[in-house]
Amino acid sequence: MRGYFAVGAEGISKPMNLGAILRTAHAFGASFAFSVNASHRVRDVYQADTAKSVSHVPYYEWADIGAMALPDNCQLVGVELTDEAVDLPAFRHPLCAAYVFGRERGSLTEEMQARCQHIVKIPTKFCVNVSVACAITLYDRTLNFGGFPERPLMPGGPQTSPDDAEKKFGMHR
Repeated sequence: MRGYFAVGAEGISKPMNLGAILRTAHAFGASFAFSVNASHRVRDVYQADTAKSVSHVPYYEWADIGAMALPDNCQLVGVELTDEAVDLPAFRHPLCAAYVFGRERGSLTEEMQARCQHIVKIPTKFCVNVSVACAITLYDRTLNFGGFPERPLMPGGPQTSPDDAEKKFGMHR
């Protein structure tokens, strides 16, 4: 796939949540991860990130929004439960994007929202855990760019023939 994405959080305070975000970013193939105005202890992050993602995915800690240094062609996408936000299932993800999530007991700051090119929301009744929101957003991005076939009309997976299995898995009869 062409393009790239990054994942970050503004004002995150719980190291276990940051660790889960880093692990999720790594699992989905993020190009980098970041935090803005985070208050966490790094050694505690590793308890939630057993994959040691910072060894595999660059991680940037920015003290404030002014210090953020995203690539020129990178679109900042805020994930926030607001009335004005676009529902995630209706959103076309940018090819080059950095997704930013708010702190655990609050929202993205107005300053961060103003910096975002897009604001999307996960259509839930109330906010979910920030690391869960990250996983849902990256899963949606995967569906958006993944090249998966359309879902079948009936419950279950797509109907395949033995020839399809041979092509996909290199199996020979």
